[in-house]
Amino acid sequence: MATILCMKWGTKYGPEYVNRLRSMVRRHLRLPHRFVCLTDNSAGLDADIETFPIPSLELPAGAPERGWTKLVSFSPALTAPGGPELKGDVLFLDIDIVIVGPMDCFFEQPGDFLIIRDWQKGHYTGNSSVYRWRAGAYPDVLEHFRANLDAVRRRHRNEQEFLTAHLSAQGKVSYWPETWCRSFKRHCVKYFPFSFWQTPSIPAGARIIVFHGMPNPPDALVGRSGKWYRRVLPTPWIADNWK
Repeated sequence: MATILCMKWGTKYGPEYVNRLRSMVRRHLRLPHRFVCLTDNSAGLDADIETFPIPSLELPAGAPERGWTKLVSFSPALTAPGGPELKGDVLFLDIDIVIVGPMDCFFEQPGDFLIIRDWQKGHYTGNSSVYRWRAGAYPDVLEHFRANLDAVRRRHRNEQEFLTAHLSAQGKVSYWPETWCRSFKRHCVKYFPFSFWQTPSIPAGARIIVFHGMPNPPDALVGRSGKWYRRVLPTPWIADNWK
């Protein structure tokens, strides 16, 4: 049984993001699977979504959690009795992605820990919008982070930099094939000045479109870029897929 894991906390994203992610996974993943959401508020989530509390990072009082929360995906609480009891291969998905192609390949690709090669810092870090590991395999990720909090925060900007560096040192990191996970801003939006008259398109071979920073899917749908210098025309294919 494959497992899809996602997280929703705070108020930035409403339950519709998780519900749409569930619907996209249902359409594109043929393998038998669970869909688990770790959340601080399960209101509005569809009934077939398994919900569990987000494990604590267990940081010292006053230590900022922003940018590090996803590390709890490696918490022993997720494999212990009384929690989700995750087993086997787990694929973590950010809730603001758009799935546009078949997903079985994300469970068939060989590797111990697979992650997106970051499009800007690809030589030494991954993008954690989509990553896969075996449940319970790396408890040392969270243990090392907690025991070396100050040093980790000085050296690494966020969880994806730390996570990639920590597991790369163990020789565990592999990257998804380049075409599978594409950035909306970098690979779908046309270069200036073509972006002023050409609609963003789905790159050949893409399975998942990642939205990082601005715009988010609802903004891109109507052509709202969030930056005066980045023109994004309304993108109808988002409505066809993000549902």
